[in-house]
Amino acid sequence: MISATFSDQEVAELQLPPLSLYIHVPWCIRKCPYCDFNSHALKNELPEKQYVQALLKDLTNELQFVQGRELHTIFIGGGTPSLMSAQAYDSLFEGLQKLLTFSHDIEITMEANPGTFEQERFNGFRATGINRLSIGVQTFDDACLERLGRIHSGSEAQQAVSMARRAGFDNLNLDLMHGLPGQSEVMAMQDLDQAIQLAPEHLSWYQLTIEPNTMFWTKPPKLPEDESLWSIQEKGQQKLASHGFTQYEISAYSQEGRRARHNLNYWQFGDFIGIGAGAHGKLTDLATDTIKRNWKTRTPSDYLSSEKSFQTGERLLDKDDLPVEFMMNALRLREGVDSKLFSQRTGLSLNTIQPSLEKARSMELLIKDTSRLQPSERGSLFLNELLELFC
Repeated sequence: MISATFSDQEVAELQLPPLSLYIHVPWCIRKCPYCDFNSHALKNELPEKQYVQALLKDLTNELQFVQGRELHTIFIGGGTPSLMSAQAYDSLFEGLQKLLTFSHDIEITMEANPGTFEQERFNGFRATGINRLSIGVQTFDDACLERLGRIHSGSEAQQAVSMARRAGFDNLNLDLMHGLPGQSEVMAMQDLDQAIQLAPEHLSWYQLTIEPNTMFWTKPPKLPEDESLWSIQEKGQQKLASHGFTQYEISAYSQEGRRARHNLNYWQFGDFIGIGAGAHGKLTDLATDTIKRNWKTRTPSDYLSSEKSFQTGERLLDKDDLPVEFMMNALRLREGVDSKLFSQRTGLSLNTIQPSLEKARSMELLIKDTSRLQPSERGSLFLNELLELFC
């Protein structure tokens, strides 16, 4: 355990990182059996007007911690954010811009499911200022989609990309999973081929994991064997690289200049406000030299209740927690980060973790270059083992 008591030589100057905003829309048409996100099947009409008002009120409560900073990215996640209308997002963004200063090149991403695509709706989303879509394809195989509980077909996923392009979106991420129930190596590669043919700027490609508190956890499906999973991962990475997709994070692949800026801010231990049911936030306070995490009530009815608080908890990060908090984000990046970023984002000198760094390099889990905190190939494969050194 890293000591919570530090000498003057071990304390650095904490700096304000870039600021992002995460907005959670908790409703979806149907809860998928693998999903452990805070999502709730919509049973009645979506109360979007009330929800927009609640989001803006929630944000108002956070402004005291923002310290006049520009907002660089917004990410609207869920649930299924594309269930809300363009008119609702117009009202939301109008309110946001009265409370926060948007940077001139702000990235605004919205998650969208193919089963919710309508051309006019997505024309409206683009007109509101949303400039990046993350489309939840998961797979193009209809049988696999049915086993995953998805409401769309493979052809609808392809049509969704076409509609997004016609609406003017020139920055698309496709969310794709592998290691699915009933999926062979050939099927996994066919999924990647179809995704690549659609020419997205970004791909999130990752293995299905069975999480607690999901239907799949209670009734686990039969998944491919480990040997097959390793082969899929290896062949898929080679295929993506050969088509110009650079892997810059564990499950993130992008064309040149199209990395997800919002997610990069997470991985570089930046700050973010979280609003909406179940949203989490992380903010730096220079006045007290502290970093705080907070989280909001998960149930939509509680979030919309005027009698209940939006926030249900907060935690100041202890000094001895900061090294692993920083590393569990930064070391997901294949290129790691500049070593100076550790001090800037945590307020601690590298001296506080020097023994851990030396051990990680001796175990060949970190590259030898001391100017960077970068996992080696081995370190990327055994990331949990690497992170344990900073606990």
